[in-house]
Amino acid sequence: MEIRHLASLIAIADHGSFSAASRALGTVQSNVSAHISRLEKELGVSLVERLTGKLTEDGAMVVDRARRIIHELEDIEADVQSTDTEVEGDTRLGVIGTTGRWLMPRLLPALQKQHPKVRAIIYEGSSSTLLPRLLAGDLDAAIVHFPIDNPELDLVELFAEDLVLLVHTKHHWASKQTISLAELATEPLLLAPRNTSLRRVIDRAAGSQRLALKAQAEIDGVRLLTSMAFEGFGPAIVPATAIPGWVKGDFTRVTIPELPRRIVGWASRKRPIPNKPTRATLEITQAVIAKSGDRQPGVTTNL
Repeated sequence: MEIRHLASLIAIADHGSFSAASRALGTVQSNVSAHISRLEKELGVSLVERLTGKLTEDGAMVVDRARRIIHELEDIEADVQSTDTEVEGDTRLGVIGTTGRWLMPRLLPALQKQHPKVRAIIYEGSSSTLLPRLLAGDLDAAIVHFPIDNPELDLVELFAEDLVLLVHTKHHWASKQTISLAELATEPLLLAPRNTSLRRVIDRAAGSQRLALKAQAEIDGVRLLTSMAFEGFGPAIVPATAIPGWVKGDFTRVTIPELPRRIVGWASRKRPIPNKPTRATLEITQAVIAKSGDRQPGVTTNL
């Protein structure tokens, strides 16, 4: 099994056909076909449907592992080329949308200034979608909601943020400054799904008072959850950073004193250890948050 054979399979997965894969790789189609045939012979399975160019089930499994192998090889090369003062290579970073919206415009210029040879590849998503990609090796690190209970991950807390009730101005709660969990339990709410970190924080606080919040709808995606509340579909419990200070509209924020702050942090795999570009990006991220985090509404860096 050779790296070029795996690269050909990945190219077919990414581009959808043998001919498109050969163009992407800068070679001829016969070479790609030969690479796939050798790989199939060695593994004893069919990897690509020849008529459609689609991967078989076995092909999809091999591609997932092949991507991790290619990433590891790239990381080895990047670490060898990097020095203590000049870091070089790629870092594949996942980030939740609410944090990415205020952090990325500050992080990326700072990273470029201090480490100009580092290329950051950013993937936005929810914690529930980013964590599996991190564990699978598709991402080098992810900025996600805590708590996380996984012994395979190294975790670094970055900041905390308030959880607030977002309501449309026409709702009868809109005139409130604060609201209790007991009152929230009297009406259906827009909530994150039960399997998410955000929902676990909310349910734990309610459960401590023997309360159960009722879901009008469960939405996995804070930005969509926020948009639904903006449109008046119902009150939503969201992180403070979901509502930037510059956003104006027919809505109001209501404080929920009984809810703890939500922790946002950095997660990376313990093995293999993150490459130098990823470790450098964590250092820059911590510095940027220390400088700018407290300026964000509802955010505190004093953990």
